[in-house]
Amino acid sequence: MYCRHCGNQIEDIAAICVKCGVANGQGSNFCPHCGVQTQPGGAFCTSCGVALTPPAYAGGAQKSKMAAGLLGIFLGAWGIHNFYLGNTGRGILQIVLTTLTCGAAGLWGFIEGILILCGNINTDANGVPLQE
Repeated sequence: MYCRHCGNQIEDIAAICVKCGVANGQGSNFCPHCGVQTQPGGAFCTSCGVALTPPAYAGGAQKSKMAAGLLGIFLGAWGIHNFYLGNTGRGILQIVLTTLTCGAAGLWGFIEGILILCGNINTDANGVPLQE
């Protein structure tokens, strides 16, 4: 794999490029597959044919992992994070249980918020991965 910013070869699991410090996958100057310099705004590498733009998800736009996690921690008792992620039924269930238990069921939302931020819950209701 190659850095999209500087073209330096990097490990597939690397979080950042050790040469330029840019996060893995960021940049648009080089092909991540073959390392050849690319045309600005190009959709495919002219050398190897790899798509240079991230795939669009059929289920819609990616939701923010940070937003979902914080909604779960601070407003999880009312299921706001589940409504945000498209889990409407679960969100309604959390509202009902929180109302019936005088707020005790709010711990459920708090725990889900932490699980989202830790990466244990990493997709929305449509199966689209959460955006870092």
